[in-house]
Amino acid sequence: MPTALAPQTLKKEERICSKKLIETLFDSNERRSLAAFPLRAVWLLQKQKEGKKTPFAPVEILISVSKRRLRHAVDRNRTKRQVREAYRKHKHILWKCVPEGHKAVLGFLWLDGRLHDSCEVENRVVNLLRRISEKL
Repeated sequence: MPTALAPQTLKKEERICSKKLIETLFDSNERRSLAAFPLRAVWLLQKQKEGKKTPFAPVEILISVSKRRLRHAVDRNRTKRQVREAYRKHKHILWKCVPEGHKAVLGFLWLDGRLHDSCEVENRVVNLLRRISEKL
């Protein structure tokens, strides 16, 4: 049940493109982490910069599937597509919990060496989003 706040699309503004932001996410002492096998979510709550003219989303995401875990690019791409679709469908869970003037930076990391069904991946993403929204 999507809300007007969270459209059911995944736009460029909702993806982490900045190497600096990625480094901040993984090197910061304020980052938090949760696991729901086969996924791990790493997130950080940041204050939104004043005077930024470009539109921003309350949550920016990153999806990482290691070549060490899944050797074939086809498998890595499928897994990223599954996680992206599950997040797109259920992002409203997290969007409504982000405080005004802040943004959440969220990274999904794949932990398993095998593929999973889309419904199982979706259940894990929803589980992580609910647990993160409780902690925000």
